Amino acid sequence: QVQLVESGGGLVQAGGSLRLSCAASGRTFTNYAMGWFRQAPGKEREFVAAITWSAVRTYYAYYADSVKGRFTISRDNAKNTVYLQMNSLKPEDTAIYYCAAERTVVPGREPKSYDYWGQGTQVTVSS
Repeated sequence: QVQLVESGGGLVQAGGSLRLSCAASGRTFTNYAMGWFRQAPGKEREFVAAITWSAVRTYYAYYADSVKGRFTISRDNAKNTVYLQMNSLKPEDTAIYYCAAERTVVPGREPKSYDYWGQGTQVTVSS
């Protein structure tokens, strides 16, 4: 079992930045690829970013086209934490952001691929 707790959400003006954190506990954090998803009201949960399993020592990151160049995913295995740095935020980035863990090397882009989920953190971007 892996427990995930997100933090760092809030209200920000368009063009601003936020950094989300996801603290993991339970099973060995390094054995899991990690992902960030988001869900806006009335919409399906969508992929935002993911980072590979750390056993390979070289990490690879993947991004949705809508956030590429603005968001950066990273992980700190010493702290069992994954981050999502969000810059140049837009009103359309408003959503609940979820952290997820998948026991695999290369993470998927579909929510059903992931084994564990956090409770989510609200991000609101005002225009």
